[in-house]
Amino acid sequence: MIGYVTLGTNDLERAVSFYDQLFATIGAGRFIENEKFVAWSTGMDQAGISVTKPFNGQTATAGNGTMVAILLDSNDKVDAFYQKAIELGGTCEGKPGLRGEMAGFYAGYFRDLDGNKLNAFHMEMPTG
Repeated sequence: MIGYVTLGTNDLERAVSFYDQLFATIGAGRFIENEKFVAWSTGMDQAGISVTKPFNGQTATAGNGTMVAILLDSNDKVDAFYQKAIELGGTCEGKPGLRGEMAGFYAGYFRDLDGNKLNAFHMEMPTG
């Protein structure tokens, strides 16, 4: 359903460097870019995430209550993705672990360099 999500930035070069390195850990690469906008995805038929300087020229701000959730296929990949975000200067919003919201829901939460909140998560499907 979602084609892509866009996050605002006040320093495009810094944001692109952060996301180039972070998304490389999950095999995502740039699929659209210009002087004000860069988007990454794992494939043209997959959803993407982009960063942009605001079109209206105003300061970009992180939305309060806004979050982008990135689905990964294992808890180990959640751990590695979260750790890479922190290594790149992201800030912790909740270390990876099982969450009480749903059985099998494993997630790590962080903010990027502009304060945008993201999470990496994996869902263990119940068996039996």
